[in-house]
Amino acid sequence: MALDSFLAEVLACPCAVHSAVRVHPDCVECITCQSTFPIRHGIPVMLLDDAMPGPRGIGIPVHEGSGE
Repeated sequence: MALDSFLAEVLACPCAVHSAVRVHPDCVECITCQSTFPIRHGIPVMLLDDAMPGPRGIGIPVHEGSGE
């Protein structure tokens, strides 16, 4: 089940940075920290406790080409 387009536009990562997200078929991904949040039964679960942290952690920006 696809997310409503309005809902997809207003979702944000719940970390202190509150970045915009990308919606994938099975998860929602923060564009800043690349943490992912599951979509269960068509509902995005935007809880930090249920998130899969990005490469540097939840809310920590991931910069391509940073050399880190």
